Amino acid sequence: MGHAGMAATVVRYLRSVGEPTVADVPRPRLRAVREGERAPVDAGEFRRALGAFATGVTVVTAPGDAPEGPAGFACQSFSSLSLDPPLVCFMVGRTSTTWPRIARAGVFCVNVLGAGQADLCRAFAVSGADKFAGVSYDAAPVTGAPRLAGAVAWIDCTVHAVHTGGDHLIVVGRVEALDATDSDATPLLFHRGRLF
Repeated sequence: MGHAGMAATVVRYLRSVGEPTVADVPRPRLRAVREGERAPVDAGEFRRALGAFATGVTVVTAPGDAPEGPAGFACQSFSSLSLDPPLVCFMVGRTSTTWPRIARAGVFCVNVLGAGQADLCRAFAVSGADKFAGVSYDAAPVTGAPRLAGAVAWIDCTVHAVHTGGDHLIVVGRVEALDATDSDATPLLFHRGRLF
């Protein structure tokens, strides 16, 4: 039985026992905030509240050709998404100058940083600089995207889908290869605007 058949079977079962299904739940009316309309929460309040959530820190990289070379940026909005198929995702600002280069490559490598790599994170957080100056890396096995030396794990991906999400894009990657080179290492964390 395929996924569609299994889903139909689950819906029939839920209805037979009186449980609500997605089709039975009223959907909220979705709309964009109009220009000049007040956003539902203050931006500073939003940042403060979400700053309480600690995140891991990654550097997303992509191969590049001369004269630009490889691309990369520091990213804390990374997450696993699906086990079957193996998918991950990250969010990137629509104004990012690095994202178009990654999109053109169609592939990327997520480098999970360790606690001792705060300086590397800061180097990749700078806009417009040669982020790879003095950085040791090799090519990820499937995509050729840069694997940064010392990363505690790496995930080699092809771009699977891109979705809009307000002022960001949600990039979904299909995992082609990965390795946790040092699974006991302490990760680099971002919390309340600071690296730990």
